[in-house]
Amino acid sequence: MAHMTNPLATVDQLYQRTSFSALPVDLQDIIFYATQCLTQAAGILLRLPQSVTAQASVVLARYWLVESPLSYEFSDVSAAALFLVAKLSAHPCPPRDVCNVYVYLLSSSSPIFKGGGDNSSNSNSNSTSTAGDADAEKKQALPTDAQKESYHLTEPSYAAARSRMLALESRILRALSFDTHVALPHALAVTYLQALDFLGVEPRALVAGRAIAYLNTALLSPQLLYLTHQPPALAVAAVYAAARDVDGARMPRCAWWEVFDVDREELGFLVLGMRSLEGWVRVQRERYGELRTGMVTRGFVEGEMRKRGLRFGNGSGGGGGGDGDEEMEDEETAMMRRLDEKSALLEA
Repeated sequence: MAHMTNPLATVDQLYQRTSFSALPVDLQDIIFYATQCLTQAAGILLRLPQSVTAQASVVLARYWLVESPLSYEFSDVSAAALFLVAKLSAHPCPPRDVCNVYVYLLSSSSPIFKGGGDNSSNSNSNSTSTAGDADAEKKQALPTDAQKESYHLTEPSYAAARSRMLALESRILRALSFDTHVALPHALAVTYLQALDFLGVEPRALVAGRAIAYLNTALLSPQLLYLTHQPPALAVAAVYAAARDVDGARMPRCAWWEVFDVDREELGFLVLGMRSLEGWVRVQRERYGELRTGMVTRGFVEGEMRKRGLRFGNGSGGGGGGDGDEEMEDEETAMMRRLDEKSALLEA
């Protein structure tokens, strides 16, 4: 049964993350949430199965439990984790594809974090508009030259991004002692639904879909649910929460979760964590305007810490992450300088 369990975070790791880090807890939470959303969006654009993207999210969370998030740019860590997990799966991605996707998601043309409330109204108006109006709207929806330029990846930029991604890939492997095994609860949730005969009721597709949605939502939670609970407990909590949401789905009147070795306290904590994420995100989007305009960056975090009078370091109170970051930046600067010199020689 070892393949169905995960290495969990220790009490000391969780305590050090919240007590000995120079990075405030609220900033840690928004960094984690924004980076996990970026990872999920990149997995969709790369057409990776959700299982691969979910494993990359768990690997990323484990890495940040060992090293400070401020050691490197958040988007670079996300790209390295996704590239690493995809390489180990049956769906590897070329480095150029990964870099192109992240450049687009970080550009001003990316819809991530910006909401999509206008899409429904546009679809309703299109149904009553004429063919000429529809063609005009399609032309207007095409990206402009300025927008294309915002996510165009040049060869020097690709070389620098690829270098950073490969360096971080090896760093993640070293930090995790090359243990990248991740057991996901999605298949268990479907199995539990079948065992409880939830799939025999009328809204069986709704219950199953809702349970999977809760499991995917838990990947974004800064409560680190995938690092503190095993897959069976996550699957039971998702099934319970989904059954509460869907009308017509009746749960057994007995304590059925005990059959799957989950106690009431653990179930209640997980259900609360999964169901409370939406409200937490709404509050954070109102508090931090960065979450409504684009990806959270180290520059934004540095500015927030300066406003609070905090020293901006590597986030671990003097750990060793900063030296590796400076070394990587020095290598990138030297590479860019050599490429500029070659370009100047060719133009001359």
